Formats: sequence, C-alpha cells, structure tokens
Amino acid sequence: MIKIGDKVSVLDEPITGRVISVNGKEITITSEDGFDMVFMTNELVKEESDNLIVPSYEEIEKNLQEKKIFKKKPKRPIIKPKERNIPPMEVDLHIHKLVKSTKGMANHEMITFQLDTAKRQLDFAISKRIPKVIFIHGIGQGVLKEELKYLFGRYDNIRISDADYKKYGLGAMEIYILQNAKNT
Repeated sequence: MIKIGDKVSVLDEPITGRVISVNGKEITITSEDGFDMVFMTNELVKEESDNLIVPSYEEIEKNLQEKKIFKKKPKRPIIKPKERNIPPMEVDLHIHKLVKSTKGMANHEMITFQLDTAKRQLDFAISKRIPKVIFIHGIGQGVLKEELKYLFGRYDNIRISDADYKKYGLGAMEIYILQNAKNT
C-alpha cells in the first residue's frame, strides 16, 4: 500500500519521487526534478528503504557509455587509404609558366602549346591512376577554358567541375579520373 511520503519509482520510466497525495487509484508524486506528476497505482513501485542507493537513469546511462567507449578502443591506429591523403596533381597552364619567353609566338601557337601540355598531363595522370587533377587556366577572356572543356569532353573516363573557389578562384577546373570506367 502506497501512502503519502513514500518514495516510489515509475515502471517503464526513469522517474522516481515522493508521494504527495493519494486519490483512489490516482497518486500524485513530486519527481526528483521537482515536477508534480499523476500516475495510476499499478504504474508505481514503492521503494523499500530510503537507505537503499538507487542510481538515477542518467548515472546508469553514463556508466553504460563509459563501458562502451572502453570496449571500443582500437588496439592500433587505423590508417586511411592513400588516395584520401594524396594532394591533387596541379597543372598551371599560364603560358609564362610553360615557356621561358613568348616572344615571337602567336596567340594560336600559345593556346596550342597550352592544350598540348594539358593533354599530355591528363594522359600521364590517367596512366599513373592519379584520381584528381587541377588545371589552372586563369581567367582572361575564357578562350583556354573553353578549349580545355572541349578537349576534356572527348574523354569518356573523366568528370569535369570547377576547382575549389576559395583556393583557386574562378581560374581553375578540377578533373576527376574515373578509374573503373570501361574503355569501349
């Protein structure tokens, strides 16, 4: 029999408290958090002794988490696959980076030289299974960028996107080389 002043626990809930009123089968308790709640008699269990130390739901949960963390500690550090740590290959196609002097070169010769360099570097990356290449083309009038898009569009096993804006601005494109693409 539950009476006023008894310490009770709620079945199937992490709630304990003191009984403050009994009205037939309805019992009102004040929880340890200071909330008044109403339960039916069959939802409560009387604590036998105030001397009994009953851990709170939070304490039990904390102990279980510590136990899980303790069990799950790896014995040795996990090494990630190499591909994730390899910085992307960067190819700077600015003409002054490719030749000592542009003196005597026509615009057509410069762009042809830049495109040949891009094709050669992309073929090298594909042969060496390098997953990502950044081609820095600069902003300019966009002629080189359009020519590169046309050149790269002829490859079946690559995906083209703009490079990281924070690092390269608008003057670079990123090429993902799909390693498992079937050559037809």
